[in-house]
Amino acid sequence: MKVFLLHRCQDFAVKPELRDPIFDAMMSGDLFAITNVRRNLERQRKPGSWTAPTGSDAVLTQDLELGTLWNAMAAGDEFLFEMAKRAVLSSLTDPDAILYRQRVLADCLEYPEVVRQLYLLAMEALENERQVGSFWLRERPDGILGRSVRVLKLQLGVLERLRQLAEEQEKNFRSEGFRRFFAMLREELAGEYLQTVEHHLRELEFKRGLVESAELAKGIKGRRYVVRTPPRQQRWTERLSLGKRSASFSFTIPPRDEAGFKALEEIRGRGINLVANAVAQSADHVKSFFAMLRLELAFYLGCLNLRERLDEKGEPTCFPEPVPAGQLTLTAQGIYDVCLTLHLDDRVVGNQVNADGKSLVMITGANQGGKSTLLRSLGLAQLMMQSGMFIGAHALRANVCDGVFTHYKREEDATMESGKLDEELRRMSEIADWITPNSILLCNESFASTNEREGSEIARQVVRAMLDKQIKVFFVTHMYDLAHSFHAQQLDTALFLRAERQADGRRTFKLVEREPQPTSYGEDSYRRIFRTAETEPATAAKTRR
Repeated sequence: MKVFLLHRCQDFAVKPELRDPIFDAMMSGDLFAITNVRRNLERQRKPGSWTAPTGSDAVLTQDLELGTLWNAMAAGDEFLFEMAKRAVLSSLTDPDAILYRQRVLADCLEYPEVVRQLYLLAMEALENERQVGSFWLRERPDGILGRSVRVLKLQLGVLERLRQLAEEQEKNFRSEGFRRFFAMLREELAGEYLQTVEHHLRELEFKRGLVESAELAKGIKGRRYVVRTPPRQQRWTERLSLGKRSASFSFTIPPRDEAGFKALEEIRGRGINLVANAVAQSADHVKSFFAMLRLELAFYLGCLNLRERLDEKGEPTCFPEPVPAGQLTLTAQGIYDVCLTLHLDDRVVGNQVNADGKSLVMITGANQGGKSTLLRSLGLAQLMMQSGMFIGAHALRANVCDGVFTHYKREEDATMESGKLDEELRRMSEIADWITPNSILLCNESFASTNEREGSEIARQVVRAMLDKQIKVFFVTHMYDLAHSFHAQQLDTALFLRAERQADGRRTFKLVEREPQPTSYGEDSYRRIFRTAETEPATAAKTRR
């Protein structure tokens, strides 16, 4: 049995970089494995800070504040957090695969209680596995068989309830993923089949004794041991019958014959070895099914948690329309920063972006006008779309990409081993080593650590090189020389957005299509800060009077 709720024809495919010990723990089905692995990793970690390479997911997580997104999806559950992290960072690049996942999620949003019931059943099955535990006899065939039988007997009840839930809900769900999943449960776990399995499990307890057959080999040794079905239990009238009975041979091992008991145990083990392996494989198969069911439902459960948080604030969400890579497409209505709104009590301002056919989006304008927020909202929307999630917007149509890379300004190097410009150039060089055509590069105040003339020239060369390699670039900058030089070229493939500012200096946090200006209105910040500093002493003096 296969779950296939995240992909049409395969189990969840995590990117190789995220197939780590924590993911192995998630796949194991052990409910406490993640905690144990994290504890071991903490013990092995060397003291001191560690800086992730630029091309790694850690940098993308930091710049787009993905931890906020995953915490909202997890709602305090470390398993949901790890699954959200891996699903968001393991982007889908096939629009059909994205739509498949979107439709499954749409069913989850319409019937959240059913999804939670499925998840709880998976958890119950894995808890059954843990409750049976392991014994020192587990390595022996009879120990393996005994434990596997007990596990499967417990799982039969869960499988029965899973099938009943599928029969009740199959008619309500519309997505291809759920309809296939429910149909599989109904067909594979038919009532007659489960009754047959239950009967076989009772037989494997050998309450009527163990019947084996064997052949005599050279050296008067047995071979080809096979477990046989015990003869039908006779009624008491048949046992009292005076009729002629067939001849049989038997022997009894004396109570103190240790060698005899050891030989008998060896014969028993040879006979049930194949049976024990088959039953253990069946138990492992059932465990793997429930472990994968929990894993894939964890993503959708995280999406439900996030949707509840956004609905509480009245924030809009939508399923974006993915377009194949290579078709420069980006049209957004009311797009906003999901992570920002999760930090605030009030709703955040959404923006309109019409960048179809544009490979360069240059964002300029007033300080604290929403430029970086828009940049982050676009990056978040791209990742959420390519993981099959809804996004924070009224509508979005965008092409998929092969990767999202960020180059954000950093604080001064505390070790003073290199200057700020050197550090920026090093990170951009690392990005150049990893980035591929049909990727997206998000730059936030890149190369602003040097003077405007030099910084603009460096940025121009970087942007041109990226555009030549079919890489879409979003660039937030205060460098007028940089923005103006591209605007002067009147490129059909370039869009220029500017943070809106009212006449009195107030920010609307709206980005509008405008040509760059030679000022970022830094005096607004100056007046706001120093006016506050001047009024505070005056207020304190009046208070003392």
